Amino acid sequence: MCGIVGLLVKNPELRSRLGELALPMLIGMTERGPDSAGLAVFTAPEPESRRKLCLYSGTESVDWNELEREIQTSLDGSAELRLCENHAVLSVGCSSETARDWIRARHPSLKVLSAGRAMQVYKETGRPGAVAARYHFSEMQGTHVVAHTRMATESAVTPERAHPFTAGEDWCLVHNGSLSNPNAIRRKLEPRGIRFETDNDTEAACRYYEWRMREGDDLAGAIRTGFKELDGFYTFLMGTGTEMALVRDAFACKPAIVAETDDYVAISSEYRSLAALPGVRSARLFEPVPEEIYVWRV
Repeated sequence: MCGIVGLLVKNPELRSRLGELALPMLIGMTERGPDSAGLAVFTAPEPESRRKLCLYSGTESVDWNELEREIQTSLDGSAELRLCENHAVLSVGCSSETARDWIRARHPSLKVLSAGRAMQVYKETGRPGAVAARYHFSEMQGTHVVAHTRMATESAVTPERAHPFTAGEDWCLVHNGSLSNPNAIRRKLEPRGIRFETDNDTEAACRYYEWRMREGDDLAGAIRTGFKELDGFYTFLMGTGTEMALVRDAFACKPAIVAETDDYVAISSEYRSLAALPGVRSARLFEPVPEEIYVWRV
């Protein structure tokens, strides 16, 4: 049992309050996921020529100022590093793959949580309220957020196995449920050069969908193909730089509820996480139906 949370702000005047509005939603899912929590926030995108990577140091001691100087000297002179506790956002003027390969080679203890132009990811073990306070979730601004609270069932409680999972650029997925065939998905993707970083079943779904989109599917097309390939019980909430998407499996046994107004689209596993949103009493409320693809765009 886990909790999923999503908020896409349609009204530009509310984008400065994205974190403030999403925080009670995340806290409301604490009982569904007390082990760890995470959030992907989609901010104003970097210029076309730049990418940002979210780095995580865990319990390792890192001299972030020295790391920034090293990156500027040997990778990209225009690189900038912004620190948030044991996470940092690295902005570079090279490709995300070039930057990722450099970090793997020079600083293998650092984890690259995400890459792209718009998305930033923060995740950690602990109760959602503590994770949110540590990384200042309430202060985050942007167009949409995808978040998760985890109650571990199929793999260990570690920051790497917390959600959201990411692949490629500006793409993330959170999951309530369990897949029965993640190893089959791995066997399908690994010969194609796709690397896995955990044994979490959700990572298999995340990398599968991202692979389908790289092969030419749009998001909805990737999800439709997944109906035939991904076996198990799931409610998936996904984010791209311009979209938020929701889908449930054919049995729809994992809960979800949507509230939509002129100002926002809000998604949660339970209504209590939506109750504090402005105007929610007059929102269009509905339960997503099985194998229906719901996509909202910024």
